[in-house]
Amino acid sequence: MQQDNKLLYYINKWSNVTKEDEATIISAFEPVSIQKKKDLLVSGQVCDYLYFITKGCLRSFYIDAKGIEHVYQIRMDNNWIGDIDSYFTRQKSKYNIEALENSYLLRIPVDRLEQLFIEIPNLERYFRILFQKAYINALNRLSSTMWDTAIDRYNEMLKENPEIFQRVPLVHIASYLGITPESLSRIRRHK
Repeated sequence: MQQDNKLLYYINKWSNVTKEDEATIISAFEPVSIQKKKDLLVSGQVCDYLYFITKGCLRSFYIDAKGIEHVYQIRMDNNWIGDIDSYFTRQKSKYNIEALENSYLLRIPVDRLEQLFIEIPNLERYFRILFQKAYINALNRLSSTMWDTAIDRYNEMLKENPEIFQRVPLVHIASYLGITPESLSRIRRHK
């Protein structure tokens, strides 16, 4: 499936757009590729684009005052990545986004996305649903880190996305789960 077709497939899952609208949407996105271990965004920059990952794997993370990395997001094929706060407010990002694999993306600047919302109301509906789901997922993740055990968080990740363990270094998975790499190794040994 071509990059453009993947994006349209996922848009049409939650909102129907016409063939004419599809052509307008595709013309608004720019295809880009990024090599493994390269940065898509660096802390202190404004996030100028929202990215749809057609193939690949990326992580967003921040570095605390002690120099420790904390993984905020791990996104793979057919998902979106970016710093939404920076993207819409035009403020500097606190996050870095790094490719964990050679990755292929479609990107769109905020002004063009806003224009598309006016031109194609069903696209705005798609993004409303997308942002609602993202907000609920963020709340669930926060709740999980407060109430669930590390084993429960690991099991949920394994259930939801088993291929992540073949594509993402365990140190990043441990950080995302809020545990040490050693704790993750112990959990995996007892499975």
